[in-house]
Amino acid sequence: MQDPAKNAPFRALVCDAIHESGLNALKKAGDIDVDLRPGIEPDELLRVIRQYDALLIRSRTNINAEMIQAADRLKAIGRAGVGLDNVDIEAATRRGVIVMNSPGGNTVAAAEHSITMMLALSRNIAPANAALLRGEFDARTRMVGVELYNKTLGVFGLGRIGIEVAKRAAAFGMRVVGRDPYISDEVASQQRIHLMPFEELIQTADYITIHVPLTRETYHRFGRREFSRMKPTARIINCARGGVIDEDALLEALKEGEIAGAALDVFEDEPNVNMRLAELPNALTTPHLGGSTREAQEFVARDIARQVSAALRGLPVENAVNMPSLDARAMESVGPYVSLAEKLGSIQAQLSRGEKIQEVGIEYAGDIFEGASNLVASSLQKGILSRALAGRVNYVNAPVLIRQRGIRLLETRSSGHPVYANLLTVTVVTSKERRSIGGTVFGNQERIVMIDQYHTSAMPEGCMLFVYNYDQPGMIGRVGTILGSHDINISDMSVGRVSPKGLAVMAVNIDSEAPDEAIREIAAIERIHEVKYVVLS
Repeated sequence: MQDPAKNAPFRALVCDAIHESGLNALKKAGDIDVDLRPGIEPDELLRVIRQYDALLIRSRTNINAEMIQAADRLKAIGRAGVGLDNVDIEAATRRGVIVMNSPGGNTVAAAEHSITMMLALSRNIAPANAALLRGEFDARTRMVGVELYNKTLGVFGLGRIGIEVAKRAAAFGMRVVGRDPYISDEVASQQRIHLMPFEELIQTADYITIHVPLTRETYHRFGRREFSRMKPTARIINCARGGVIDEDALLEALKEGEIAGAALDVFEDEPNVNMRLAELPNALTTPHLGGSTREAQEFVARDIARQVSAALRGLPVENAVNMPSLDARAMESVGPYVSLAEKLGSIQAQLSRGEKIQEVGIEYAGDIFEGASNLVASSLQKGILSRALAGRVNYVNAPVLIRQRGIRLLETRSSGHPVYANLLTVTVVTSKERRSIGGTVFGNQERIVMIDQYHTSAMPEGCMLFVYNYDQPGMIGRVGTILGSHDINISDMSVGRVSPKGLAVMAVNIDSEAPDEAIREIAAIERIHEVKYVVLS
């Protein structure tokens, strides 16, 4: 009997090994011809990609711009897992190809692994097992452990996995404290988590578990200084991303007894694990097993199969990481404002770094936003969360994630603005301040035209410095001299002020990233009030 899928309107190529439950779901759809070629080489993929409507991949296969350009039929790329570093998302977006992943598939697996590592570290499971295999039954006398009961767990990052870890820790009778500027007191309270500043958390917690992505802000967030402030009985667990912990600093802290122990599932330079660290008696290490359960692999396979099927039929896709294709006329007019909204959101999040965002306001002035405000709002919310969630937020789930964190969203509309035909204003209210940034588009060029009460004309792109200073002669030159001493070129600058000699703001675009030392030197200039550093991808 002939397989009906062979005459199906859609063809899907499976490039990597994916659990059979997902493959079966695709085959049962009836209108998708599934071609299994796990391990296909790049040259061969480039040759055959034009035959397929969808690709299913994991981390092995790289889908670059050349492949996407050659893919005449391609409508969807599905990644069975979280990371999408191996897909050129920009090229896919230009071609109208929806890219999706399965970010929630390993939540339970990662949370359980974190708890497992915490327990195994506390009870010396690995060294005790090794001692027993050597015939040293009396090792039990020197391997007395500690209990989780009545201890304080500090959760650094309260996304899906962090929340699940907190729930399980509470079942062990632990007091849970947390740090995440993107979650409200109300949401944390519902989970019985007490929010506190980072410095207080590291000094209070008996255990610290890390659940944040690796970003500029989180890189080496735990180093010599942080370890020196932790309890000598404290233990740290990282099943999130390598690089959040400075491994050399951790090595010294463990050797010198500054902290009691560490459990690591991720490393800064995988697979090149720092064996000096792994071999310490008070360190427990595993080879990135956080999402490696049968259930997690089945979940992501079924989830991505479901999403690919929906994308091929033109139905909504839950975890699309790029923007679904728009009507060409709508994209031509609204597209620049969608991009601008995401950048304004990212800028506001970075200017508010370390402060809890409580409310986000969006004001649409102008007819261009008619019928497109939902898309603009989603883009803005994606921008606000992108750096904190690093790859796990998209245009579809950003509004959900904002609501989950207890951040209020207020939208207002007006028919126009006295100066600009169309103006998008984003106001963020934190626990400490209220800041508004307005932007518009001239031709196809995005511009920031307002920062609070200051009128500017700044380009929201690349690396930017926002320098709040008291207006006086020579201030721009002093900032430029410091940047020049660090071999940093200024590409654009805009200055806004209300009155001479009063407080002003410089928006400075630079050609390369600014080291912390340069920012500190600028902040130390007399009459400089504040310096904020922003990076837009």
